Amino acid sequence: MDPVIIVGAGPVGLTLALALARQEVPSVVLDEGPGKDEPRPARTVVLREDTTALLERLTGAPLAKAGAHWAGWRSMRRKQVMREITFDDTEPSPLHIAQHVLTGALRQALRGERLVKLAVDNRLDGVEQEPSGVTAHTRGPKGTWWRGSYLVGCDGPRSTVRKLLDIRFPGRTAVERHAVAALRTELPWPDEALLHRVPPWRTSGPSAGEVTGRPLPDGVWRLDWLLPPGKDLVTPELLLTRIRETLAGWTEGPTPPYELLDTGVHTVHHRLARRWRVGRVFLAGDAAHLLGALGTQGLDEGLRDADNLAWKLASAWHHGPHEALLDSYQAERRAVVAARLRAADQALPLVRGGAGLRAVVPGSARGHDSLLTDGHLGRGALGAPGAYADSPLAPRHIEGEVPVDTPPGAPVTDVRVTAEDGSFVRLRDRLGHGALLVVLVAPGTGVWERKHWVTAGVMPRLAAAVTALPHPAELLVAESYPGAAAHTVLLVRPDGHLVTALNGVRPADLYAAAEATLGGPAKTEATAGSR
Repeated sequence: MDPVIIVGAGPVGLTLALALARQEVPSVVLDEGPGKDEPRPARTVVLREDTTALLERLTGAPLAKAGAHWAGWRSMRRKQVMREITFDDTEPSPLHIAQHVLTGALRQALRGERLVKLAVDNRLDGVEQEPSGVTAHTRGPKGTWWRGSYLVGCDGPRSTVRKLLDIRFPGRTAVERHAVAALRTELPWPDEALLHRVPPWRTSGPSAGEVTGRPLPDGVWRLDWLLPPGKDLVTPELLLTRIRETLAGWTEGPTPPYELLDTGVHTVHHRLARRWRVGRVFLAGDAAHLLGALGTQGLDEGLRDADNLAWKLASAWHHGPHEALLDSYQAERRAVVAARLRAADQALPLVRGGAGLRAVVPGSARGHDSLLTDGHLGRGALGAPGAYADSPLAPRHIEGEVPVDTPPGAPVTDVRVTAEDGSFVRLRDRLGHGALLVVLVAPGTGVWERKHWVTAGVMPRLAAAVTALPHPAELLVAESYPGAAAHTVLLVRPDGHLVTALNGVRPADLYAAAEATLGGPAKTEATAGSR
């Protein structure tokens, strides 16, 4: 079968290629550039713990050493500290990393990957598809044509794939603008990120705004200043003034020494593609959505697109297409991103509403701080990973379903489990291989060797039920799981979202839930090309 064609060699496209390779699916990544990324210290990304774990699992690289996990977070308004958070095992810090460092780690992992071909200097020029596959035409020094089973457009906000498919991309332009600087200096809060609203050295006027400071390794900081509405140019003089007054204000003295490394202007757009699938062609990442106001991170959502789509394409590639399974990518991911966009758009007038609103809403400043903190730290409606509770893949009418602390459709908690070979691993370590995961909650098994309990109690019956499932599955055992009673059986998707929790070993319910997760009984793709 032909490989999957991935258009775009940014973090989302490279992540998708690696995720497919881990599931034994070949791909061709079309890179319109020379295959190198210019270092830009001011262009950084903030990733949640689970997306960081996804990237480390795919690359084998310790990304935490290449980026910065913050020791804490503080929010200030004028001279008052509104909120302080200390990160630890119960409150994990996000990862802050330069995008070119992240892309370099992904490219390095691809160099040894036999199932991925990186085609540089290939700019997409045309796409043709029929029921049996897709043909991509490219131009450039190495332009040619490529034949694939599916094609995924990961080619950014100005996506050629989206334009060739004539997919509308409605939304708002320039929702916010930020002046950005990366510099090396010493600040009073080492290793702590900071959001400062209405700093005392800028107490009035449309440019009072806010500034965010986020540490990187080696004493480097990324500073972002919210700019007033409009299209005023950010001159070097203006930026230097902002840097000096901010550093002086934070250190409460003269401007400390600093080394300016990089600058830029970050413009936030909010857009959402009408369709994410047309036949055998899909959109992912910035080609499908743009978001980023109030701290939300677009790349984090793009990586979730890749994780969601990879196992569904792998299932279609190996076992034949389930149209309902492939359709569920758009249904799940577009709904989640749309909800985040709605939340940000609803919060923007409140947070940016000015003193008039604060005067009539008691405690609103503190509430606004909480909204911004949630967005920056990947929590709440503005930042938390979405759940697929209304997914078309969600099983219906499962008699033996029981509640646990993880709602159906939400990402599972990363507990320690015993694998089939008897080793102790983290649950996340078993994700991404295309298999369903069946987790038995069995207190006490952790103190015994696997050979003593694998043939005891409910294990033989559960093992037989797992073998009979309509898709490859792996049986794992956990000492405990939040909110789960002994002998609860969890069914987990390959991307780490909970399908259901069952009260004991119920083979019929387990089979029905697994079949629903795969989109139901297989259907033909006769109408795929006309979607």
